[in-house]
Amino acid sequence: MTLLSYAKAMNRALADALEADPAVCVFGEDVGAGLAGLTLGLQQRFGAGRVVDVPLSEQAFTSAGIGAALNGMRPVIELQIPSLLFLVFEQLANQAHKFSLMTGGQARVPLTVVVPGSGSRSGWAGQHSDHPYGLFAHVGIKTLAPATPTDAYGLLSSAIRDDDPVVLFAPAGALGVREDVTAPLVPVPIGAARVHRAGSDVTVVAVGHLVHQALAVAEELAGEVSVEVLDPRTLYPLDRAALVESLGRTGRLVVVDDSNRFAGFAAEVLAVAAEECRLLAPPRRVTRPDGAVLPFALALDRALQPAAEQLRDAIRAVLK
Repeated sequence: MTLLSYAKAMNRALADALEADPAVCVFGEDVGAGLAGLTLGLQQRFGAGRVVDVPLSEQAFTSAGIGAALNGMRPVIELQIPSLLFLVFEQLANQAHKFSLMTGGQARVPLTVVVPGSGSRSGWAGQHSDHPYGLFAHVGIKTLAPATPTDAYGLLSSAIRDDDPVVLFAPAGALGVREDVTAPLVPVPIGAARVHRAGSDVTVVAVGHLVHQALAVAEELAGEVSVEVLDPRTLYPLDRAALVESLGRTGRLVVVDDSNRFAGFAAEVLAVAAEECRLLAPPRRVTRPDGAVLPFALALDRALQPAAEQLRDAIRAVLK
């Protein structure tokens, strides 16, 4: 049995991919030093020609990664701050995502973008604390948000092997998670949800690090309500079948999602449930507020994020 951290799991997945396939390479700032944990020790092992420190221009090295992917490589791009995704949205959504579609599959862009530490960290303020996974899911880019070390390993492994662009959000709130691993680490299929806890009264769909919050609240309320915790893992494509199956057991839905409320991922889950399921009560969302910009003050930062108390209240509300 091995105690595996989330950051180490991602590092191992990338190392295994570099070892297995010479087409895999890495572009990013400070990747040689491995400051974010994803690439720690990999430049020394695989060389600066495959783990490439780049100048401070996200648009430039993302474009270079797209070009490399079009020419048969499988680049992994590390972005240290989630807000940098706004800078490269044009390259990812309008170029990388559309090449294959607009060429009838003649061109492939097997590009993986990883944000190791997305969402809020301790007082990183408005321009460093976004969680824009809904934006990429909306335009149809494969979008991942693993909650556990084994899922981080498995989904990153699958992303690197995928022939389409993939954006993987590694939530800051999950980076400290450790997991006892007894079996070999294996790829996790993109598009497959995971039930972390079975239940019969209410389904809680939790994204990323909020899976652990949901599990804690479910345990706290165990004498009061039977909570099923469903982790989509892949936000796009969403595992609609798993959601429908879970709601067929419980008939009640709460979604906890660390992104802005309006037009967010939670709204899509509620829409799927309304279209395809017969619910026993109106569903609830626990999210950041509409248009939230997290302030520098840590207490205010935390006040705008989904809290366990809000989740408890939402679960009790759908039971009334």
